[in-house]
Amino acid sequence: MKKSRRPMQIVILIAVLIIGGYAIGSTLFENDKTKVKIGAPPPDFHLADLSGSPVQLADYSGKALVINFWGTFCEPCVTEMPEFERQYEKWKDKGLVIAAINLSEDTLTVNNFVKRFNLSYPILRDVNRKTERLYGLRSYPTTFFVKPDGNIMDIIVGGMTEAAIEQRVTLLLEQ
Repeated sequence: MKKSRRPMQIVILIAVLIIGGYAIGSTLFENDKTKVKIGAPPPDFHLADLSGSPVQLADYSGKALVINFWGTFCEPCVTEMPEFERQYEKWKDKGLVIAAINLSEDTLTVNNFVKRFNLSYPILRDVNRKTERLYGLRSYPTTFFVKPDGNIMDIIVGGMTEAAIEQRVTLLLEQ
């Protein structure tokens, strides 16, 4: 009976390795058709702002747009949100729009954060994290700089300094 167990164990081991390899490979090597890329338009979204009004990507058509995914739990996000506010105040009359998409935190937490930092640019709510998945986020913050022609100029994963934000915004507004 021991002789018949050995081939079965080998077959099971091979099956586990194949299934595991497929799972790891499909996670690491995503389908390029679903990946958000520089030079391509960002995925459409349908969210609500803090007052509950609907907002979609098309509302920003033809504008220089910064899409920033953030959370109050994310230290780099907390650091850069006031920096985005200063850049917004500096450039909004030149056509800059910032859409800061919060990552499914409760209304009270988000409202308190916005009041604490006196943020005036649109804060959107991704309550079910559908937009986060659509954009393929892996870490926070992640920021997309979208040219007025509707294509992504740059994607930054991680926190940014105010100088780095201003540099990209300046390029964005030159488009």
